[in-house]
Amino acid sequence: MATKQSKAAGGAPHLTPAERAARGKAARGHTPRSSHAGFEPAEDRPDPVDILEAQSAVRVPELVPVRYGRMIESPFRFYRGAAAIMATDLAGTPHSGIRAQLCGDAHLLNFRMLASPERHLLFDINDFDETLPGPWEWDVKRLTTSMVIASRANEFSESECAGIVLATVRSYREWMSRFSAMRNLDVWYTKVDVEHLQDLAEGRLQKRGRKKLARAAEKARGRDTMQAFDKLTELVDGERRIAADPPLVVPVDQILGGVERDTFQREFRKLIGRYGRTLPTDRRNLLEQFHLVDVARKVVGVGSVGTRCWIVLMLGRDGEDPLFLQAKEADTSVLAPFAGASEYQNQGERVVAGQRLMQAASDIFLGWERVDGIDGRRRDFYIRQLRDWKGIVEPEQMIPAGLEAFGQLCGATLARAHARSGDRIAIASYLGRGDAFDRAVQLFAEDYADQNERDHQALVDAVRSGRVQAEQLAAT
Repeated sequence: MATKQSKAAGGAPHLTPAERAARGKAARGHTPRSSHAGFEPAEDRPDPVDILEAQSAVRVPELVPVRYGRMIESPFRFYRGAAAIMATDLAGTPHSGIRAQLCGDAHLLNFRMLASPERHLLFDINDFDETLPGPWEWDVKRLTTSMVIASRANEFSESECAGIVLATVRSYREWMSRFSAMRNLDVWYTKVDVEHLQDLAEGRLQKRGRKKLARAAEKARGRDTMQAFDKLTELVDGERRIAADPPLVVPVDQILGGVERDTFQREFRKLIGRYGRTLPTDRRNLLEQFHLVDVARKVVGVGSVGTRCWIVLMLGRDGEDPLFLQAKEADTSVLAPFAGASEYQNQGERVVAGQRLMQAASDIFLGWERVDGIDGRRRDFYIRQLRDWKGIVEPEQMIPAGLEAFGQLCGATLARAHARSGDRIAIASYLGRGDAFDRAVQLFAEDYADQNERDHQALVDAVRSGRVQAEQLAAT
């Protein structure tokens, strides 16, 4: 007699741990772990520059050369801006059929120190512009390829590079196994704070590495709203305004004039007011204690250069009580053509939902809004604080042991993020206890790093030929 399956809270059948493990193990039949090894570009693979130009066509025209200028600096900088290219390639690679919420752009610089609402310094994934449910393997492969590219930039040996990648994947696999044995609430509450990082460093890093970690934590705590206030504003006729640093920071007064500027500022105040409705009531009340003072366009990152990104200066009780918000344009995820469209019509809500699902703790001002008419068309945005204790690694200053330890931390963090949304028991069962998947992905990462170098050269050649224009500015 067949047993009747109980239903989970969402209405889907509630599978037992044994049934979920069997699902993962069965996936090895149609997608052996060894099948992830290596990468061969498809015969009809799109021209990588064509993909970049298609993205550039909907971005701020005068900022597109800045994007290309940053991407031609090095293979790693190119990789940071090439998520759409890799998404196209990943779509043709094997996967187990088990899905999780993906970061979508899980390269190593997207893992950093962040502040929790309780003012603890945590280590977590940072940017979620491309987040979408999809095959969990895609995030693992993008992370490990970034480790290869960073290792090569540091001129590490082939064996050192392989060791770093294997350690990263092993950490992901072993932590996913740990999460598979945990209760749901224990998985949800798992986080890594800086104090835990320092404890780990005692056994894994030499004295020099531990000092670097301590300095990075201290620097992260200093990157807050007050630091941004001091660095990005100036007094104009006795009032605080965002200081111009074109083309990286351009106040709206220098982009628009007269009626257009007044209309923009009026619409932007409406945006901030409506966005507040996406916050919990206590945080909405806090937001309402600030008023908008100034807005400027800001260039951020590498892959995001050319998207509409506004920084918003708000003041509270007086002129020395600032809140800096960042309103960043959210377009369709680069994964969507291959993983399926988002369930959210507003792309800003897609980003926020994915971030809240994957992060251990998210910014208290994280929300979204859709805007009509600011620049003549409808655009979706997500909003968060501009700076809130953010600390980033500097892989170019790492020795092999340091990058290996960092890779292990990234692997564990990614496993935790996937375990919150995906079937952690099935993923752990698919991965197993051996290193078959680890070694296969290590070969993939090496091959894809080669492909990234070829794609980087294609962009360099396109700039040299005049096909695209590049403007190189100071690195960020």
